Amino acid sequence: MPRIIGVNIPDNKQIGIALGYIYGIGFSSAKEVLKEAKIDAKIKSKDLTPEQMKSLEEIIKKNYRVEGDLKRDVMMNIKRLKDIVSWRGMRHSRNLPVRGQRTRTNTRTVRGNIRKTVGSGRKPAASPT
Repeated sequence: MPRIIGVNIPDNKQIGIALGYIYGIGFSSAKEVLKEAKIDAKIKSKDLTPEQMKSLEEIIKKNYRVEGDLKRDVMMNIKRLKDIVSWRGMRHSRNLPVRGQRTRTNTRTVRGNIRKTVGSGRKPAASPT
């Protein structure tokens, strides 16, 4: 398995797709990186030469925030929102949807109310007294 920036890239996938396994590199970013490195996106990742892998790694390190740095930035942004007690920060701390989704009927998994079948997650009806 080729390794780029500490991430194992799958052998039998095209390099344009395989670069997407790096956190922070999507399909369009991968195309830009390959275009800059002058590498065909259709070749398999196991067929890359060491020079090509080195050029890919240099381009990614120079132009993109990936893996640990990007994850740290995202965590710090969420922590900042929680510290200033913004609406989004409160939603993050309560593990509720942050971006305006409705919660009355959907987001059961986020709220922790998982229903496998129709009636299994509900509370029993109150008994008449």
